[in-house]
Amino acid sequence: MKRERIKLSEHFDYKKLLKFTLPSVVMAVFTSIYSIVDGLFVSKVVGDSAFAGLNLIFPYIMILSAIGMMIGSGGSALIAKTLGEGDEKRANGYFSFLVIAIAVAGALFGGAGIAALRPVANLLGADATPETVKQAELYGFICLCGLPFVMLQYGFQSFMITAEKSTLGFIVTVAAGLTNAVFDAVFILGFRWQLAGAAGATLIGQAVGGLVPIIYFSRKKNNSLLHLTKPKCEFKSFLLACMNGSSELLSNVSFSVVSILYNTELLKITGDDGVIAYGIIMYMSTIFFNTFFGFSLGAAPVVGFHYGAGNKEELRNLKRKGFVIVIVLGVALTVLAEALASPFAKIFATSDEVYFMTRRGIHLYSSCYLLMGFSVFGSAFFTALNNGLVSGAISLLRSLLFQCGAVLLMAYLMGLDGVWIAATVAEVLAFSTTMVFFFAMRKKYGYGGKVVDKSEAKMIE
Repeated sequence: MKRERIKLSEHFDYKKLLKFTLPSVVMAVFTSIYSIVDGLFVSKVVGDSAFAGLNLIFPYIMILSAIGMMIGSGGSALIAKTLGEGDEKRANGYFSFLVIAIAVAGALFGGAGIAALRPVANLLGADATPETVKQAELYGFICLCGLPFVMLQYGFQSFMITAEKSTLGFIVTVAAGLTNAVFDAVFILGFRWQLAGAAGATLIGQAVGGLVPIIYFSRKKNNSLLHLTKPKCEFKSFLLACMNGSSELLSNVSFSVVSILYNTELLKITGDDGVIAYGIIMYMSTIFFNTFFGFSLGAAPVVGFHYGAGNKEELRNLKRKGFVIVIVLGVALTVLAEALASPFAKIFATSDEVYFMTRRGIHLYSSCYLLMGFSVFGSAFFTALNNGLVSGAISLLRSLLFQCGAVLLMAYLMGLDGVWIAATVAEVLAFSTTMVFFFAMRKKYGYGGKVVDKSEAKMIE
């Protein structure tokens, strides 16, 4: 029996919203498998210097990769709004042009990133060993050669949800992740290519994630809302898409800047062991963050469609249900982090010192998950409303100003424990700011007030 596809235009109860966003949650979580699988092979097979080098250069790679996410998420908001207005031809023109723009941007920024790689690696590894810096440069060079694939994959994660093909997005992401894992084993264990093998496996996996969707959307008979057709070259709309998606760019760039700051402070306090411990904690944090991000990414096209259709009642409904879901997820992930602290640290730790440092770090860091989802969902919600200014402000304040300020202050006051606690301090500030924006914008977009949910009332009766 063929499974009925959930349409953007429908009314969403909790079951339908969770069902619609689940593929994007799994897709976002599975994307983090790239770095985790690489980290597992490198930490257990290659050695400490390679693992530290990977963690040092990874934020730099993510800063450049985030441009694809910016165009994808911002463009999806524009496309969903246009679909809600009933103009499918124009929406497909935007989609086709944005796919080309992502590929071109990937090639340009990949070349620029490689040109600046050596000085960046030396800067980030100023307090690290020469071997760690050398390994960071090697991993960065290979990964940046595949930057167009990375950016296309990130862009298509948003586009496939808007096309009502989130399950296909999940399948493509899983295929890319499995490809990465298989080639990690082949290149590192079989060919003994060490860190270069890990980077090469990542590149091949991302090529799968970036190229397969192009093949699908190029087919004339694909049954999605979107098709690759003659591009609609409106640069004004492209700039609007970039502005709409600026929050996702700022969030990822800020996350990378904060990671660099964490690594700098930890190198001063503990040396390479602290960088390794932070890298392990970030593997868990990335999975949990991507859980919130995947839900928000999946819900955003629905918000954008109903905004374009002028359906304020459904906007109120989506806002309320989004809040409830991120509360439940926050509690569940905090409990899970506490439970997994010891086994997770043990999997990646390269020594007893790193193990104990990582375990304590996870325990102190984990309370930040309680509130993390509100700012992530809030940023995506305003992106979907085509308000890049508010969305970007939430991301910039949360991911850069609050995080950087908190880690510098808490490290000064409490040393190593303060570094781990800083994330929770930042999330409390981000939650407060997000709620202020939601309250301030309630009349402009009409999502304030009580939700009249007739379908749920009938179910209760």
